[in-house]
Parts: sequence; C-alpha cells; structure tokens
Amino acid sequence: MNPAEDHPSPQAAGASEAGRFAGWRNLPRRSRGLSLRTLVILRWMAIVGQSATVLVATALFHFDLPLWGCLAVIAASVAMNLNATARLRRTEGANADGTLTAAHLGFDILQLSMLLALTGGLQNPFCLLLVAPVTVAAASLPARQAVLMGLMVLAATVCLFFFALPLPWQAGTEIDLPPLYRFGVGLALTTGVVFTAAYAWRVAADAEKLELALATTQDVLQREQRMAALGGLAAAAAHELGTPLATIQVVARELLRESAGNAAAAEDAGLILQQAERCRDILKRLSQRPDEGGIAFAEVGLKALLEEVVEPHRGFDLSFEVSVRTASGEPEPRVRRLPEVIHGLSTLVENAADFATSRVRVRGLVDAGFIDVEVVDDGPGFPADILPRLGEPYVTSRPQGKARRALAAQIAASVAAAAPGRKGRKPPAPEPEAIAPSQGGMGLGFFIARTLLERTGGRVSVGSGEGRRGQPKGAKVSVRWARPALEAPAATPDRTAEA
Repeated sequence: MNPAEDHPSPQAAGASEAGRFAGWRNLPRRSRGLSLRTLVILRWMAIVGQSATVLVATALFHFDLPLWGCLAVIAASVAMNLNATARLRRTEGANADGTLTAAHLGFDILQLSMLLALTGGLQNPFCLLLVAPVTVAAASLPARQAVLMGLMVLAATVCLFFFALPLPWQAGTEIDLPPLYRFGVGLALTTGVVFTAAYAWRVAADAEKLELALATTQDVLQREQRMAALGGLAAAAAHELGTPLATIQVVARELLRESAGNAAAAEDAGLILQQAERCRDILKRLSQRPDEGGIAFAEVGLKALLEEVVEPHRGFDLSFEVSVRTASGEPEPRVRRLPEVIHGLSTLVENAADFATSRVRVRGLVDAGFIDVEVVDDGPGFPADILPRLGEPYVTSRPQGKARRALAAQIAASVAAAAPGRKGRKPPAPEPEAIAPSQGGMGLGFFIARTLLERTGGRVSVGSGEGRRGQPKGAKVSVRWARPALEAPAATPDRTAEA
C-alpha cells in the first residue's frame, strides 16, 4: 500500500510525540532568534546609555576615566550597528536566524566587558548589565546558543575579577575594595545570570507551548471547517446521484429479465445491479444520522468489527488476514460500532487493497491501556517525494486500484464476448481499461479517514511494512485508541438480562 492520499508523513506523525517528551536542549523557539531591526534598536539604546554615562561621569563628577579608550569601545559598537543597519536595508527587514542573533549578542557581551574592564571591573555597579544579553538569549535562542552566551558572561566575570583597571573616582581620592568584595560581586553576578536566564527560559517555553496549542487548535478548526464543506458536497452528491442510480437499477433489472437464456449477459446485469445497490447503500449510510442507541452504535467484538470492515473488499486477487491479539490471553474487548470508525478503517483497508501485491493484514492489538488496529500490506511502500504533503486534501499519486482493475477486466471480458467476430477466428481479448478510483484520485481518502478517526479519540500513524530483504517493504497504518475511548462500557444487569 502506497497511499499517497492516505499516509501522512512519518515525520509529521511523530512530531507531536517527539515534542512532548523532548528534552530542554531541543525545545523549539518561536522565532529562533530576534529580528535584525530589534537587535539594532537595542544596541542603539545601549550606545546612548553608555555614552551618556561616560560623559556625565567625566563632565559632571570629574571622574578620572580613560576617556579615549571608552569612546573607542563605544565607537566599535556604533560601527557594528551601522553595518547591521545597512544589512537590514538590503534584506528588507528579514528576521535574523539564531546564529546571527547569537553573534550580535556575543559582540554586545564582549563590548560591555571591555568597557567594564576600563572602568573598574567588578567594582563597577554597572557590571549587572551583563545579565541582559543572557536573558535575551535565553528567551529567544535555542539551548546551545543560549548556553554559549551564558558561558561567555561567566568567562567575562572571571576575567574582570583578575584583569581590570581601578574604579575611577574623583581626583585625589582612590577606592580600593578588598578582593572578598569583588568575589562576592562576581558570585552575585553569576547567580543572577543563571537564575535570570533559567526564569526567562521557562517563560519562553511556556509561551511556546501556548502558541503551539493555539496553532494546533486552529489547524483542527480548519480541518473541521473543510470537513463541513465536504459534508455539504457529499449531501449534494447524494441528492444528485439518486436519480441516475435509480435509472441504472431499472435498466439493470430489465436487462436481467431479458437475458434469462444468456448466462453471461445475466451475470453482467447482476453485477451492475449489485454495484448500483452498493452505491445506494453507501450514500444512505453517509447521509444517515442514527439516534443514540441505534444499530450504528451497537456493541460488537473487536474481531467482528474488523471483519465487517474487511468484508466488502474480499473476492478479488488478494488474501485478507484478520486477527486480534490480547495481553495475557484475556477475551477480546467489545467495542462501540461507531460510523466514524467503520468508515475510517474501511478507507485504510481499501487503500491497502489498492496497493498490495498479494496480501493485506488487519490486526487488532489490545493491552491494559490501549487498543491498536494495524493495516499492513505488501505493496511498494511510501513514495518519498510526496511524504511531506501527505494527509492534506488533494494530494495523491494513487494508481488504479486492484479492485477496480479486476472490475474493469470483468467488464472488458463481457464486452469482448458480446462483440461479433469473423468466422473461424476468435477476436483477441482487449486490454482492460482502468476505471477511475472510487474517490477520483482527488487525495481526500486519508484526510477524511484521519479526521473521522481522530474525532473518536484515535491517533493515526504510519510506517514501513514487514517485507523481507529484497522484497517490497509495504506500508503500515496504525490507529491507537485509549481503551475507554473505543471500548464499550460494561453491560448493566438489566441489559444483561435482556440479552
């Protein structure tokens, strides 16, 4: 089975599961970096603040600052920002990636560290500003780059403890703080960096989870809206197809009545009548809205449910195997016969039959907490070129199915038998022409089946089949329910007595 329309990408199927248990190192970030415009604005603010501080300390308080050294460090930041502004104009405001954001924040850490080294090191109260770049990194960058920024600040703290000019003060006054004080300031700065970065990381992670939940909810709502639109199309199709189906049935009955002496023609007419009846039953089931407690919601054994799903697809050149395996040999559970489950699983089995070579296996696996249904075929497997788009409407590379090819062969054989030929010469059997798929190859099969199955609480995933080496691997589609979502509730005494 290679259900191009029916198999979602394994990467997509496993993304939610992997994201749920992923470690903090791989936790995604909303932007994977800040925009270049934001970085430029933040640096201009820092440049203005640094320049104002140096000028006030020199002109107003008459501190003995290494003025030209401080201005040179600030000028380097100005040059960096002018270059970033020019890049911003060329890229028309494109977002910076994580690497570029980390490079800018790393430069800010080095620039601030140099400025602090010229103005007293850890004795300078402005050393607390080293916390800012790490906080920004923790809130906007992936884990590796955020940790790298934190390590840079810790290394700068150690360097400032050992290598820094004396703290500038008024002329004729010198302040020489003891090493223990500088050690305490360094320890406080390190603690502040770690805890502030961790706090920013957790806040950003919670915001990411909320945004992911919102995006998931919007996706579900969009799928529901598309399903509602498809429901309207189905209702219109059922209405429009009613008249031609009735005409086909009338003509088929007339042909069956008139071909009493012709076995081949009677068989063809019976086949047409049977398929028309099947189409009418399908349309009737799709438009049916049974009340709660009706037959559509009856309780059946899990194997009986799977047999019901497989039964319409038997009779062609495929072998179907249905099995149920329970933990510790306990009896198979009784499940609710939901129309969504019947239709969804039937679509998966039909696709398996279309792509299988010789065999389709439908297995039910039951343990203490879950009920799994696997549909496995021995076909060619998934095409790699359309995997990223699988599961969306109107995506398909579906070939003609085996069932439809077999039906086409029967019709072609009937036409060949009825066609007049030359005397003494048997006409060659014409090549059977493929009949269009049941859904026209529009790529709606898996989209509808997945939505219906997930509506019942199931989780659909795909993978490779169980083909041996040198043989096609085939494909496997699995649906997992928590047992309370699918299993029928225990029978009450009254219902047991009625049974």
